[in-house]
Amino acid sequence: AGLVTQNEMEQILTGLDKVFDEWSKGEFKIKPGDEDIHTANERRLKEFIGDPAGKLHTGRSRNDQVATDMRLWLRDAINTLKELALQLISTMVERAAVEIEILCPGYTHMQRAQPIRWSHWILSHAVALSRDVERLEDIRKHVNVMPLGSGAIAGNPFDIDRELLRQELNFDSISINSMDATGQRDFVAEFLFWASMCLTHLSKMAEDLILYSTKEFSFITLTDAYSTGSSLMPQKKNADSLELIRSKAGRVFGRVRYSTNEEDKEAMFDTYDTVHAVLQVATGVISTLMVNQPAMERALSPDMLATDLAYHLVRKGMPFREAHSCAGKAVYIAESKNIHLSQITVEDLQTVSPLFDKDVSSVWDYNRSVEQYSAPGGTARSSVTAQIEHFRTWLQGQKQKP
Repeated sequence: AGLVTQNEMEQILTGLDKVFDEWSKGEFKIKPGDEDIHTANERRLKEFIGDPAGKLHTGRSRNDQVATDMRLWLRDAINTLKELALQLISTMVERAAVEIEILCPGYTHMQRAQPIRWSHWILSHAVALSRDVERLEDIRKHVNVMPLGSGAIAGNPFDIDRELLRQELNFDSISINSMDATGQRDFVAEFLFWASMCLTHLSKMAEDLILYSTKEFSFITLTDAYSTGSSLMPQKKNADSLELIRSKAGRVFGRVRYSTNEEDKEAMFDTYDTVHAVLQVATGVISTLMVNQPAMERALSPDMLATDLAYHLVRKGMPFREAHSCAGKAVYIAESKNIHLSQITVEDLQTVSPLFDKDVSSVWDYNRSVEQYSAPGGTARSSVTAQIEHFRTWLQGQKQKP
């Protein structure tokens, strides 16, 4: 715009370096007359270089400066959180690869449902987190729009080069309306929603692991680094790290409801700190927990194969609804005789359907059960292996992104 001479520019830049140095060393002094950080910096700059400091604010408003600063900060924060999320996903994927042979009960409504691979459970949470990563990438696109040069509301009256500013600050684009640019905080709200969704996924995972770590389940054991003892009961090992993850979700949920512009900063900073900590704790838990394979396999029971009994009839040509009804009758017979479903005789099964024969014995095999789910996305070994390879390729692609 030609409003600042070369000499004035050099003085301003030199003075700002000195101001920055004081902030870095913790030596900057706030004075009673400083209205805010903007006036404090300008006051100190004037003490260093004199009158040229008065040109620092030319064509600028705190409105567009604050909006720009928030976007710059959040852009870096998003990059950090994305990297932490990718580390967690990578940890999950490699654990799933190592423990792919372990079978365990899959639960719905907290009831034993069907046999699955332990790796299938791990990857179910990796999938959710991968969506969180992709959402975060979308939010970054919305964040990386430069409002600087919008003034307070009406725009900038000087012939400034906003495109040059965009390039210098590494924004993808510039805002197209000054009033919207300084008055909206959509990008903060989007980030807060993203964080609440991400912590919902991590809270869901933590809830399962808390249950799995109890004596009633004994599926997993947390290392001492991620658990605590009781001050009174020496036999206890509390899953404090997982409880922390679960409780922090509520903290983030509360932040989503901010209403005024001054509240947005506290919400944004606190949410970042919370998610940053939770992702690291979750990665530590997943990478160090110990799996009790015998306990998982002991928890498998024949009643979990009732659906397989129905599938057995479907493969013989019976419509699924009819097969489902027949399997339900078989369950009733087992319960009335107080025996396992697998202990029903062929003769009793034939009272339910003549399609039952001696080959029904093949149903009572947990490995065979999981292996039938070989369609993409299933819990068969081939399907889980494909999921692992998908994630490895996806993670590699993420590393190659700028």
